[in-house]
Amino acid sequence: MNIDLENTLALAVEWAKEVGEVQRSYFRSGHLELETKSTVHDVVTKVDKLSESMLIERIGKCFPNHSVLGEESGEHDAHSDYLWVVDPLDGTNNYSQGLPVFCVSIGLQYRGETLLGVVYAPYLNELYTAIRGKGAFLNNVPIHVSGKTELDRSVLATGFPYDKGIHPVNNIDNLSRILPHLRGIRRMGSAAYDLCGVAAGFLDGYWELGLKLWDVCAGVLIVQEAGGHVEPFREDRGIAILAGNAGIVEKMKEYIS
Repeated sequence: MNIDLENTLALAVEWAKEVGEVQRSYFRSGHLELETKSTVHDVVTKVDKLSESMLIERIGKCFPNHSVLGEESGEHDAHSDYLWVVDPLDGTNNYSQGLPVFCVSIGLQYRGETLLGVVYAPYLNELYTAIRGKGAFLNNVPIHVSGKTELDRSVLATGFPYDKGIHPVNNIDNLSRILPHLRGIRRMGSAAYDLCGVAAGFLDGYWELGLKLWDVCAGVLIVQEAGGHVEPFREDRGIAILAGNAGIVEKMKEYIS
């Protein structure tokens, strides 16, 4: 592996901020050209597509031999050991509604292991970064997961798959089981942001199913580098993960299947 991760992270941060500026310029503008994808709940805007094409162009210019996996355009396979995993605008539903929780997520993997992650929430001006083995940061300040160990003192986040209306495994059962035992539940609308909230200790834990690699690639590394624990809880529903400190994840497993 012959890549300078500090310099590469700096480039990814630069790209995320450029894309974030574009997202801010269109936000609440009424000029989003909203379309639906897999279901009526699964939406995409022209800003998602523009953001992804900007990222792919910049990655291609700096790392022409690397592969890229993007939410909107799929895999650009360069038969490389390096894979950039990008979600150009995580939280499109929020974005299209004028809600400020949305972000750019960029991860770099080498042979399947994530080396670095960047999640940038442009409206909130929150930049989450991590390099494997080097800790996690919010706006360059080190962050750490919450130390809470009891569910009744914890605020957790979750989300629901786009096909929740037609697929019986839709997370509603998990929510109804665990909710009475919690201080609170939040549904932020962006998996990448949920994971970063866990990393920073703003959320005590998070679980979700039906996720894709671009939703979680950067965020999972950021949680792990913030001292957190991430583990799968089922294999049959896309990526299905629990995240938090190790103790709270164990408590969550009593109610989430």
